[in-house]
Amino acid sequence: MAYRLFEGKKHAALYLKYRVSPSDHLIQQVLGFLEKQKGRPFELAVDVGCGSGQGTLLLAKHFASVVGTDVSPAQLELALQHAQQANITYRLCPDDRLLELIGRQGSRHTQCTQRTLRECVAEELPFADSSVDLVTAMTAFHWFDRPRFLQEAHRVLKPRGCLALLSYTMDIELSYRDCCAHTLNQVSQEFYAALKPYRNPHLGPSSIDLYRAAYESIPYPDKEWQECVWVRRTMPLSSYMGMLESFSSYQILLRDDPQKATDLSQDICQKLMSAMQVTSAEAEVGVAVKYFYLLACKPQDA
Repeated sequence: MAYRLFEGKKHAALYLKYRVSPSDHLIQQVLGFLEKQKGRPFELAVDVGCGSGQGTLLLAKHFASVVGTDVSPAQLELALQHAQQANITYRLCPDDRLLELIGRQGSRHTQCTQRTLRECVAEELPFADSSVDLVTAMTAFHWFDRPRFLQEAHRVLKPRGCLALLSYTMDIELSYRDCCAHTLNQVSQEFYAALKPYRNPHLGPSSIDLYRAAYESIPYPDKEWQECVWVRRTMPLSSYMGMLESFSSYQILLRDDPQKATDLSQDICQKLMSAMQVTSAEAEVGVAVKYFYLLACKPQDA
């Protein structure tokens, strides 16, 4: 079965505010693969487990239509709130909760044009056979029923359509002026080690292994595996801490022992500030996130 997490409103807000989205370069790698394998036009992309829509937005300017799907009403509500471009409207769905969300947006959201957000599970996508050019899952595939999702992606993809699974490792690197990066990263490793007992067993010891296994299991002859694409951002230290607090393992600790979770976050933040020799968590720090991805093209005769 798929795991339903990131559904609380506070957690969804953290996810939207602090998660590091794929870079434009990374999205171009996906589009370049699709163009090489299938060619244009790019008609329909489906972003599965879209969360609050960060990745969906990155795809929208490249496709005639992009559909973001998720199981979380809280995530989808944020996606709707932060996608108010005049040329985008939303299609009504059979789920009453999503109907209510869209209804609150006003009458201008009554037609389907460029991007739609649907609430549905990853293993039962509401698309016809062989109808989708690109299926993506950005930092989400590891939560799915992976074999069922891969079968479903195969079903909905057009011949020569492509699957793109993106995520990142916990090898997040920090840098700050003349401060020793090794020292900063050692402090961060303390945080990760403290959260390890709260890691969901569905993920196994390392989520990258799940993606590598999926790559090996996909029978398509045209596929690509890349496990080191750095995405670099500069952000306040407080935002980096917010990103860590959005992790599912921290949220589990926060649920089970709020004081312990708060103390852990504050202690790590203080240690980082001390290493940086700053007195404010608003000091800007360099954050490098190591993405990896799997790309696969459905054969013409499959």
